[in-house]
Amino acid sequence: METEGAGAEPPEASGGLDVYLEHESLSLREADVRALADRIAAGENVRWHEVGIILGDHALVHDLNREWLGHDWETDVVSFPLDEEARARGVIEGEVYVDLDTAREVAPEVDATFEHEALRYVAHGLLHLVGYDDATDEERAVMRGLEDRYLAG
Repeated sequence: METEGAGAEPPEASGGLDVYLEHESLSLREADVRALADRIAAGENVRWHEVGIILGDHALVHDLNREWLGHDWETDVVSFPLDEEARARGVIEGEVYVDLDTAREVAPEVDATFEHEALRYVAHGLLHLVGYDDATDEERAVMRGLEDRYLAG
């Protein structure tokens, strides 16, 4: 029997989450993205509802960063929460744009595989949708710890 109301049902698996491949030659396994999203949803006690993860390239993410955030530089991931009131109830709506080119470039520098680095960006973006920020050193440390936890599975 289903009950209505916040917290009445366990966090939904990644059913409310869609993954879009917008890169010409790089990709991630959708199953890996969904498994990570499921771990985050369970750990943060949220439910993905109308969340899109878009796996793109430098141009896509840079253009969004410039147009919507006013930052004219490349970045690894940008997130756009779409419903703050729903988020307060643990229902997450939004979009995460991941730059797979940056993941490919940075992975050797941090002794990681391309997949691991790209999944770190997915985790980072989803954590932003959940409500975490990384404006201070302390906030960055918290997010990095959560990324590590969820990536470890």
